[in-house]
Amino acid sequence: MSILVDERTTFIIQGITGREAVTMTRECLDYGAKVIGGVTPGRSGRKVHGLPVEDTVKAFTSRERVDAAVVSVPPAFAADAALEAIVAGVPLVVIVTERIPRKQVAQIMEVAEKYGTRIIGPNCLGIISPGKSRVGGLGGQAESCARAFKPGKIGVMSRSGGMTVEIANSLSEAGLGVSTAVSIGGDPIIGSSYAELMPLFDADADTEAIAIYSEPGGRAEYELAEYMAKSGSTKPIVAFMAGRFIDEMPGMRFGHAGTIVEGKADTAASKIINLRDVGITVAERIGDIPNLLKEKLSQV
Repeated sequence: MSILVDERTTFIIQGITGREAVTMTRECLDYGAKVIGGVTPGRSGRKVHGLPVEDTVKAFTSRERVDAAVVSVPPAFAADAALEAIVAGVPLVVIVTERIPRKQVAQIMEVAEKYGTRIIGPNCLGIISPGKSRVGGLGGQAESCARAFKPGKIGVMSRSGGMTVEIANSLSEAGLGVSTAVSIGGDPIIGSSYAELMPLFDADADTEAIAIYSEPGGRAEYELAEYMAKSGSTKPIVAFMAGRFIDEMPGMRFGHAGTIVEGKADTAASKIINLRDVGITVAERIGDIPNLLKEKLSQV
């Protein structure tokens, strides 16, 4: 098992003729993912790496099953692209584009809820279930991706795409491997938070524990703590909280758009206390995550 994607997942890439999307398409195909084509308005009839390009998402959904769509278009057009996929009935939309205006992101989430579509992102690298499939650019080239993401029993969630790879690589080197890794996105508003993905990991027999990379700013960690307290989830979680040095710098932002400390509740210190109160282990160093997970799994 896995969550969100597996070896049967078919998907399209919106903005497929763009430079970054062309590279992403090649990397996904090399990994064995089932990319069935892409969308760029006005480019119907062209091909990218042998895959058909259509003007609309509906051109694909009207003739075949489309399990997911990756939105890789400029910020000015990203909301329209995401809404097009949602209305066309695509159940999973991964938005890799960053710098989408918050108002537009909020509109995407509202429409997605109405249509029952799950959103990952914006400002994310995507999802990978090692040995099965990947949807998005997470992991980069197929060879390096296979080294970093080895099949295993740890679920990974991270606000940083790069740190998703870093954590997965450390888990693979430690012999734990990864069941599914999700780059959830670093923007202030995202489609699927830790708490919203946890029920999927809890229900996944292949996931025995979870590793999380987190940052100051926002309420995602508090929502996770609330979920853990109310759900009775027993799967071990080890988290790493980055950016502790900005706790004394209210209003400052480092890195992601969502990493903004506006008050005490946004600080790393406050979040760490909250996570530990519900039994989540918080690593002092990111390299400690594999050994801490091994310790927690040995106690289960």
